[in-house]
Amino acid sequence: MSGSLNMLGYGIATIGPAIAVGLIFAAYINGVARQPEAQGKLQPIAILGFALAEALAIIGIGLAFVLS
Repeated sequence: MSGSLNMLGYGIATIGPAIAVGLIFAAYINGVARQPEAQGKLQPIAILGFALAEALAIIGIGLAFVLS
């Protein structure tokens, strides 16, 4: 078997950001369902949280390629 364990580690490391994105948008949907008039304030916060969670995944793949 050939390959790099870095990619396996990255695959495992993406579980955290994936769960974070799910929780962010679940909270956003829940908040808008409870108070639809708050959508304008909640949407930018949800998008910012999504971007930060995805940044972790992008940094992780960058490190996986650098270290291999």
